[in-house]
Amino acid sequence: MNDPLAVIAGMPGVSEAVADARKAVDRLYGHRVLRRKSPEVSARSALRGARASAALEGVDVPLEVIPEVTDPTVQGALRVSAELGRLGTTWRAAPRQVLARLHTLAASGLVGDGEGLAGGGPTGSGLTGVGLANDGLTSGGGGAGGLGRPRATATAPDPLGLGAAPGPREAVARVDGLVQLVTASSKAPALVLAAVVHAELAVLRPFGTADGVVARAAERLTLVEFGLDPKSLVAVEVGHLELGPAYAEGLRSYLSGTPDGVAAWVRHCASAVVLGVREATAICEAMQRG
Repeated sequence: MNDPLAVIAGMPGVSEAVADARKAVDRLYGHRVLRRKSPEVSARSALRGARASAALEGVDVPLEVIPEVTDPTVQGALRVSAELGRLGTTWRAAPRQVLARLHTLAASGLVGDGEGLAGGGPTGSGLTGVGLANDGLTSGGGGAGGLGRPRATATAPDPLGLGAAPGPREAVARVDGLVQLVTASSKAPALVLAAVVHAELAVLRPFGTADGVVARAAERLTLVEFGLDPKSLVAVEVGHLELGPAYAEGLRSYLSGTPDGVAAWVRHCASAVVLGVREATAICEAMQRG
């Protein structure tokens, strides 16, 4: 059976990077604080992840003021973070529905509410024309998609300097392929799938707004639901932020489509997981000190 994720898992340096990340997560899960307080650690990690995701979108605010910040990007990242725990099972079965939900949460305040939560767009356009509307994503009108809807224009914002986004039809086709990867079985580790999910959504920019927040949330959701981090303790978004310019460089490497470029991106994501473990460990240590 064709298993493209397994092919990626066998690319240069990937298995070693994935193993190092796995070991880091296992060490974190052995921390004594987690015996009684893992939900609190998860909540604190989620808050830090939301702050980091907003920062990667260009809105960098101190952690201590996050709850009071009214910026729509920050508020969207917080809403997405709060919702992830309820989306795991649906992510495996109906990924399009989850992506639509994540975008609805992330882009509220950035996209006009009148452009809609569900149903309705003109049939035969956008995602509807290639069969992606059945479980959540429906076609939008002009411009960027409405809430939970794909963009209909050939252009999309490029906050990371990745270059022009694929046109709507190409984006639709690749989202379709991504959905198949999420719902199919694979021998590849969860981190490999999570890295591909993140990269595809980040480079496709299928909604035209808040795509980075959606991509990073989908990565974290994949790490949780596919078993690397089932308690959602790892602040992988913090890892991406701490890696600085390497985040965008890694995505550009992925865009090259070469084995070396794709492998470099997966290794980057493994490094982000290790740094996210470090952040979660710091949370545990602070809680242990009281």
